[in-house]
Amino acid sequence: MALGSPLFIEQGLRPDHRDDAVHLFWDAFKGKLGPLLGPEARALDFLRTAIDPRHAISAVSGEGDLVGIAGFKTAQGGFVGGGIGPLRQAYGLPGGLWRGALLSVLDRPVEPACLLMDGIFVAAAARGQGVGTALIGSVRQKARELGCTSVRLDVIDSNPRARALYLRQGFVAEETSETGLFRHVFGFRSSTRMICML
Repeated sequence: MALGSPLFIEQGLRPDHRDDAVHLFWDAFKGKLGPLLGPEARALDFLRTAIDPRHAISAVSGEGDLVGIAGFKTAQGGFVGGGIGPLRQAYGLPGGLWRGALLSVLDRPVEPACLLMDGIFVAAAARGQGVGTALIGSVRQKARELGCTSVRLDVIDSNPRARALYLRQGFVAEETSETGLFRHVFGFRSSTRMICML
């Protein structure tokens, strides 16, 4: 899909884009989260209740299609959250409890004066057209509005394309953490913390 029209960056998520956001998120992260959140139908049910539009920045085409989202996390929550409630609703109590315990391994704490990016994803047909760059620029602007002096994210070793984008956008790799035995659950061996000073 060549955008061929203006790209609009919007705070939040339009109600009629919620299901599109769920599918875009799953397409982007099922390689990482599929073994944990599958089967797919239940994962999509979980995401429908867990995403929080207040922690999203949307990229919308001139035709009104959702083509990307940057999620962020603050002390008030993140783009995908909700705690055990949505997990229990989608998977039942036992399934929700063990999934919640494993998801806590991926949880990253919020730090003072630093906005935490909580996932960024672009529709496959819109990649390579500046959508990710525009979203990262909007995340920086959001961080400034919140009084932050930096933006932080973590990128996994199996996503070199994303890492290259972050480096081009001024992020600097700091430390790399190995997943150890959890690599069999999450499907990646390490994640690298990256930070961009504002």
